[in-house]
Amino acid sequence: MNKFSLYKGRTVIGYAFLIWVYLFCLTCLAQSPKPTTLQTISGIVSDANGALPGVTVTVKSTTQSTITDTTGKYSIQATEGDILIFSYIGYKETTVAVTTNSVINITMTEDATTLQEVTINAGYYTVKDKERTGSIAKITAKDIEQQPVSNPLAAMQGRLSGVNIIQNSALPGGRFSIQVRGLNSIRSDGNDPLYIINGVPYSSQSLGDNTVSSAAITGLTNPLNNINPADIESIEVLKDADATAIYGSRGANGVILITTKKGKAGKTSFMVNAFSTVGKVALEMDMMNTQQYLAMRTEAFANDNIATYPANAHDINGNWDQSRYTNWRKELIGGTANISSAQASVSGGSNNTQFLVSGTYRKESTVFPGEAHFGRGAIHSSINHKSEDNKFSINFSADYTGDKNTLPGRDLTSRAYTLAPNAPALYDENGNLNWQNGTWINPLATIEGAYITANQNLIANTTLSYKIMPGLEAKAAIGYNEIHTSQNVTVPLSTYSPFDTANHEALLMVNAGNGRSYIVEPQLNYGKKWGKLDSKILVGATFQSQKSTKLAQTGSGFTSDALINSLAAATTVRVLSHTVTDYRYSALFARLNLDWDNRYILNFTGRRDGSSRFGTANRFANFGAIGAAWIFSNEKGLKDNKRVLSFGKLRASYGTTGNDQIGDYQYLDTYQVSPYLYDGVVGLTPARLFNPDFGWETNTKWEVAAELGFLQDRIFLSAAYFKNRSANQLIGVPLPGTTGFPTIQSNFDATVENTGLELELRTENIKSKDFSWTTNINFTAPKNKLVAFPNLELSTYANLLVVGESLFITKGYDYTGIDPVTGTYTFRDYNDDGQISTLDKQAIMDTAPEFYGGITNQLNYKNWSLDFLFQLVKQQGRNYYLTSPLAGTMANLPADFTSHFPSNGTASASQIYTTGQNGSAVDAYYNLLDSNATVSDASYVRLKSMSIAYTLPSKWSKALSAKIYLQGQNLLTFTKYKGIDPENQSMSSLPPLRQFTLGVQLGF
Repeated sequence: MNKFSLYKGRTVIGYAFLIWVYLFCLTCLAQSPKPTTLQTISGIVSDANGALPGVTVTVKSTTQSTITDTTGKYSIQATEGDILIFSYIGYKETTVAVTTNSVINITMTEDATTLQEVTINAGYYTVKDKERTGSIAKITAKDIEQQPVSNPLAAMQGRLSGVNIIQNSALPGGRFSIQVRGLNSIRSDGNDPLYIINGVPYSSQSLGDNTVSSAAITGLTNPLNNINPADIESIEVLKDADATAIYGSRGANGVILITTKKGKAGKTSFMVNAFSTVGKVALEMDMMNTQQYLAMRTEAFANDNIATYPANAHDINGNWDQSRYTNWRKELIGGTANISSAQASVSGGSNNTQFLVSGTYRKESTVFPGEAHFGRGAIHSSINHKSEDNKFSINFSADYTGDKNTLPGRDLTSRAYTLAPNAPALYDENGNLNWQNGTWINPLATIEGAYITANQNLIANTTLSYKIMPGLEAKAAIGYNEIHTSQNVTVPLSTYSPFDTANHEALLMVNAGNGRSYIVEPQLNYGKKWGKLDSKILVGATFQSQKSTKLAQTGSGFTSDALINSLAAATTVRVLSHTVTDYRYSALFARLNLDWDNRYILNFTGRRDGSSRFGTANRFANFGAIGAAWIFSNEKGLKDNKRVLSFGKLRASYGTTGNDQIGDYQYLDTYQVSPYLYDGVVGLTPARLFNPDFGWETNTKWEVAAELGFLQDRIFLSAAYFKNRSANQLIGVPLPGTTGFPTIQSNFDATVENTGLELELRTENIKSKDFSWTTNINFTAPKNKLVAFPNLELSTYANLLVVGESLFITKGYDYTGIDPVTGTYTFRDYNDDGQISTLDKQAIMDTAPEFYGGITNQLNYKNWSLDFLFQLVKQQGRNYYLTSPLAGTMANLPADFTSHFPSNGTASASQIYTTGQNGSAVDAYYNLLDSNATVSDASYVRLKSMSIAYTLPSKWSKALSAKIYLQGQNLLTFTKYKGIDPENQSMSSLPPLRQFTLGVQLGF
């Protein structure tokens, strides 16, 4: 079998390097000195936040122009008396006359009325913000750089309407979940958006193995951990049908476009950015101290009529010091995580050719004891070239990241909250792990094991375009992505107590995942203006090939822990899974945009997709949308009088997109290797039934919106209402048991609906020469509902879903308080049969967010800038009842559980204490875990990020620009949540860290 690797791809990289050198030489030639009769004018262009790259500097009435580099520097030749014009989108145009002074520094001010001219990336095309007919949210490098995050999703939290992002774990490389306008698919693994990085589709599915990941600390990680945030120029999120239909079968859950940085024309410049971060757990929960804990244990034994403490009750029978107290949160997760990051870049070029090369290194430790850390190295390069006649252009970018994560075997958060407060010390007097004569399992034993992951990721993209004739342009985009993932989980013998007489074996679990994909997209763009009608036509095709392999194995029977990392040293080796998947995808797409007099805009998009994931009967499908906008502020009655209403637009869209997130080969009659031997021979067993008739889940979307600008757009309001319906749900249809299969994969006539209101408000509160204050508010009120599910009661989802309720629900018992006689939890008997059974699980617990949003403020005073974001979420969530042990057993509990029956009556937080011998109390405890008592208010307001920066005045140094900044992350949280953190709602996952960052940025 032919295999492609980064090593064998050296030829491609070599050719790319030669092209880069050739174009760089052209750049050098293009920067040859001008005639000496002209005066060279240079300087730095900045705004209130510092250096301003990309500003166009033009000599009035001439063709002489240049662009400021990444440090804001420019150089241009002019004569005394010439007028220099400084222009940049979003800023007021500035003019200055050339004198005998050869240095002219300029400070530009923002102009809200030109913000509508900002260009938005819509994937296959770009559109001005004021002219877009679809719903597109955007953040830029400026927003990302103010947060010391390792995953781009973390930088998006609280900043975009309609985009709900949850951090599931604060571990380095930890998990994130994202929902763009809610859940569309009943399948939990069918709601990921489509990621596009520089035009290259990026799989949202991890190459990690499920079995290996379940034995590891982080589980399956988010693939975007492999993307370096420091290299990102902008992130756009496409939400409605008008924006996503051009992506056809993959746009139902939204599309996230990531664009990396490019070089700027101007003198070659260097930029260095370095920062250091310290982080600690931001939130914790009060737990019982030793006195409260032992009182609980004493009462539990008394309640169970046990007078003599058992031999294994070490916490209370005298084996452990009953006067000892340890704050296990401080010992196990109370450390300080340190992050160090450095990035260096060089960029420059002429008006025809620009280049950028940057390198980043990041190292991050954990709050756990030990030396575990996460390290990442990244290289980003970009080169853009256009011919002198502006007909031909080529854009090339390549991003390579490599990271390695060395974590302990398990997350210690759970042990930090459940260990008895009088448990023994972690180490003995000799500095070795303390096993206290075999009376406990030392929590640091898991550090003896390790979870090591390593990733290598290459994304390369080349776009070539040629203007055949005025208005007609041919374009070809070629992309390549290759990723390698390795997982290594070890459980050495040293993780077991030396007093444990069981026959344990050291264990090694490994997985190697490799994936590569190609994409080629030829396109034709044509634009023509007939009088007041401006038309744009786009047609193109997509050809994509994707192949991935995964091999997971386990080894045991090592003669020594020193050999545990070598699978060859294992006496027993077993293959957990070995999969090879091949995916082919092709499509035709088109767009027609009509603009009449910059007032009435129509946008038509369509796509026909073909995918190898579906059988021959339904391999192709059509998707499309129409978007319309009316810029009524350009009507004659309003156009010339914009003092109050400076901009007004109404827009609407309707269309269909699809969802193909079902995995490969789902329609085939497939077999898997049997785990059993027959006469010493390995056999095959059926794994899936044949069904060639199922097709894409379809999502019908419509939206209406209004955008209003007042007082020269100093107040800008956007409001949108959306309604999405996802049908043809790809789920398992129940089959009779005689078939040997419980379900068959098929389209089911179930419908999920998402509706919601999105509001965005931008205000310029103060704007003067030295001081400005801008506020951005986003607000989303979503509603998720299962509209239809025929014969739900006969399906495997009968106990999970309810028609008319959201997909976020859980059905459980209805908690009714504590029985005044028995002292145990009680629940509603719905069928009045005198007992509590699964038939009584009728209470609905809905954890769907009621609303979420964010408030960002940006203040600038001379060379100082302050930026802070408040994130707010209104929701119900799972509380500490779900993860707390049975009250009275050998495990610590939240301090609230000191309120118990009978001391505090039937309104207590806890039922009667028991060591586990009270059968009624034990049954009631397990029923409580499945009840609505575990759901309560989990709303919160969080000061998510804050950044303060000082930029050295340009007059201090003509050759150097510098900025010093201090950043904070997860600084304050206001909540009534019964638990640790209302975001991840878990006592077993590390909660968010409060981080402080000090950094410096230098340009020269």
